[in-house]
Amino acid sequence: MAGALANKHVVLGVTGSIACYKALDLASKLVQNGALVDTIMSYGATKFVTPLAFRSITHRAVVTDSFDANSEYSVEHVALAQQADVIVVAPATVHCIAKMALGLADDPLTTTIVAAKCPLVVAPAMDGNMYDHPATQSNVATLTNRGVIIAGPGTGRLASGLSGVGRLLETPELMGYISYAIGKNGDLSGRTVVVSAGGTMEPIDPVRVITNHSSGKMGYALAEAARDRGADVVLVTAPTNLPNPALVKVVQIQTAEEMGVAIQSHLDKADALVMAAAVADYKPSVLSDQKIKKSEDDLNISLAKTTDILKTATGNFVRVGFAAESQNLVENAKAKITNKKLDLIVANDITAEGSGFGSDTNKVTLIDRDMRVDELPLLTKYDVSNRILDRVRDLIGD
Repeated sequence: MAGALANKHVVLGVTGSIACYKALDLASKLVQNGALVDTIMSYGATKFVTPLAFRSITHRAVVTDSFDANSEYSVEHVALAQQADVIVVAPATVHCIAKMALGLADDPLTTTIVAAKCPLVVAPAMDGNMYDHPATQSNVATLTNRGVIIAGPGTGRLASGLSGVGRLLETPELMGYISYAIGKNGDLSGRTVVVSAGGTMEPIDPVRVITNHSSGKMGYALAEAARDRGADVVLVTAPTNLPNPALVKVVQIQTAEEMGVAIQSHLDKADALVMAAAVADYKPSVLSDQKIKKSEDDLNISLAKTTDILKTATGNFVRVGFAAESQNLVENAKAKITNKKLDLIVANDITAEGSGFGSDTNKVTLIDRDMRVDELPLLTKYDVSNRILDRVRDLIGD
């Protein structure tokens, strides 16, 4: 995520909701990811959380009053508007949403919004029935029609004790919306990228499966990085413990066969297929419809080959494969390029430190269809993803 937000100027608008405390976590995560965060608080917000709390996290001044002579942004609201790469209102109350829809500019936040040309992300937070009210729905529709990105709200338990629509999205999902807003006109804008992730599960019986150690982290990082560069992303994923990336179409599958069918169904519009999933090479020849009972004898399971998804996928798109190897890394990867007619392969030694299953980093070697080898240093999986997508972008343009 750091790559999408590093050195980006984020104006964080905080309005008067009990969910203000979550905005502190959002501010903290934005700063940790390299963003420069200026906070504008409504009068109501200061009754829930102090400006000092945000200043302590962002190390930057907090604007609360348009006429505060001690603030460098007190009157010159245009300064913040011009500097911002994105404005995020989180939480956004019913009242604030209504003011934005009407184009009112009677406080530092709404004045900055009206003066800005950057993307605007609005994350509603309100109590039961308020979001569903016809006036709120009309105001949200007005903002959406203007190109405002509406993040949420979520469904669940609300401050009053009611359950329903109105929860502020959690920080990781909000971070996804913000990254999307910043990069939506990026170098993959208008392109469709299909990404696979996770380790497929091949059932033996209703209880047992054959699978592998893939965590799905590489595929999910690729999906997020492609989204952050403006692509429409389809993520076809086997079961993982990872949350779904915001603003990515996620297709859940289990077996290699299901993954192949799901991927092929999205390739008619695809500009690139990036196969980061660890797809099973074999599956049980016979699936028992009842649990196989334990006995004193050894259990022998006959295995049949699964269909090679990359090799059999049809369409006009850039093909990127992965090769997780424990020996002869480059040689084995080059063989796969020829065998599967790939444009690019990403090879990694799963025995190398920081490059195995489940790690947050990866050390890979990129090999293109001309057999040129580019060994990358140890990087985060998000940074590795962007190196791969740099190649994908260039190949799409060929």
